Amino acid sequence: MTTAADALPLQGVHILSLALNLPGPAALWRCAAMGADCHKLEPMAAGAADPMGLYCPGAYAQMHEGVQLMRADLKTDTGQQLLHEQLARSDVLLTSFRPAALAKLGLGWDALQQRYPRLSLVRVVGSAGELADVPGHDLTYQAEAGLVRGAALPPSLFADMAGALMTSEAVLQTVLVSGRSGRGILREVGLAQAAQWLALPWHWGLTQPTGDVGGAHAGYRIYPCADGMVAVAALEPHFAARLCEAAGLAHGRPADMRSPEVHAGVAQFLAALSCAQLMQLAQDRDIPLHVLPRP
Repeated sequence: MTTAADALPLQGVHILSLALNLPGPAALWRCAAMGADCHKLEPMAAGAADPMGLYCPGAYAQMHEGVQLMRADLKTDTGQQLLHEQLARSDVLLTSFRPAALAKLGLGWDALQQRYPRLSLVRVVGSAGELADVPGHDLTYQAEAGLVRGAALPPSLFADMAGALMTSEAVLQTVLVSGRSGRGILREVGLAQAAQWLALPWHWGLTQPTGDVGGAHAGYRIYPCADGMVAVAALEPHFAARLCEAAGLAHGRPADMRSPEVHAGVAQFLAALSCAQLMQLAQDRDIPLHVLPRP
């Protein structure tokens, strides 16, 4: 019988992280949840050594649960000694410095391979490849990917969080590959590329106004209701049919969910219902929706 502990894919894997802010710590948090032995070496600094500790102490605390924290000045002999003690016993090094900064610290890939041939390196950068040393942040990567509309800030740090997912995936890749070859490998995760991955549905046209999940399909929209708003996701034909039946729009054949008449009919039907009635409708008719009551 397989226990929960046996199913942890990173159990027994030692990860040393030098990554600050959000993507690296969020990835390390996920790795810890997968059973990894996670250590983080932060710079010596007054106050919070990781800027996330200043931006959002609660997020910093949550992401570092189960992580052994250390501090050192890597530009000193003492800091270098602690760093290399940790590297010698690590399977994966996780960083968020630009490659040029890593090279100055003696942590370039060639140098690491020569000294620690079994060590893998996962480095989080702004943009993978030739632009890895160009500065940027979540907002610029989202804007570049086409995810910023107008002057409103995005509701979440999508590039950073997607980058964290890709980084934890990269750690799993290094463990799988190095386990077969006996040698460490390099994986580079670009936050710009993470944002571009999230933006693919827009570029495919799916979430643009003419796309079925961009507003063209009457069953996949946000509508006003009697005391709030309702997000309706009746996209598949059987869900769309149930919505139309409830709205009195069924006439013995599948409705054209893109037609102005169906849009208007669904909007009129939902506008008359309260959030409580809509929740009951969802339960009775098995229609996917989520109500957003007025504050």
